[in-house]
Amino acid sequence: MSRWMPGCPALSMCRGLAALPIACLERAKDLKTRLGILLHKPELGHKTGNPSKLQLGSRRRDSSREVLEWRESFDQLLKSKSGVNAFHTFLKTEFSEENLDFWLACEDFKKTRSKTKLASKANRIFEEFVQSEAPREVNIDHETREITRKNLSGATSACFNEAQAKTRTLMEKDSYPRFLKSASYQDMTKQAASRGTSKRSHT
Repeated sequence: MSRWMPGCPALSMCRGLAALPIACLERAKDLKTRLGILLHKPELGHKTGNPSKLQLGSRRRDSSREVLEWRESFDQLLKSKSGVNAFHTFLKTEFSEENLDFWLACEDFKKTRSKTKLASKANRIFEEFVQSEAPREVNIDHETREITRKNLSGATSACFNEAQAKTRTLMEKDSYPRFLKSASYQDMTKQAASRGTSKRSHT
C-alpha cells in the first residue's frame, strides 16, 4: 500500500480541493458534464457531414457524365484525368501502355521552360521510348525515329511532335475503339447510365 510523504504535491492538491466550498466543487462538476454533452452532441457531427455528402453526390454526377463523354471522341478521353487512368489500365491488359506513357511524357516535356532540363529530358525520353531496342519502345516508323534523333541536337519543346502525333494516331485508330468495346468500359457506362436514371427518378 502506497504512503503519502510529507510535502508530496498530490497531497497538497487534495488538501487544497478539500478546503474549497462544496458549492464550488458541485458547480465545477456540472460545468464539466455540460461541456462533455456539447462536445459529443450528434447534431454537430451531422451538420458538418452534410456538405461532404453533397460534394460526393456532385462528384458522382460529374464522373458519370465524364464516363459517357469518353466515347464521343479520343480528345474527350485524353482531357479527362480519370479517362486517361481507365485507358491506361486497359492498355496494360494489351501490353501497350508505353504508347500512352510516351504521349504523356511528351505533354509534360512541352511544359519544360529550362533549356538545360529540356535537353536532359529529351535524351531520357528518346532513350526510354524512341530509339531502337528502347526498354519501352513505341511503334513508330524508321523515318520518324531518325527525324526525332536529329531533333535532339538542338532540343526544343517541339522535337517529339512528329513521333507523338504518330503514337496518338495509332492509339486513336487501334486501341481506343477496342477500349470502348471492352467489358470494363461497358460496365462503367452501365453504372453511369443507371446513376443518371436514378437521379431523374428522384427529381
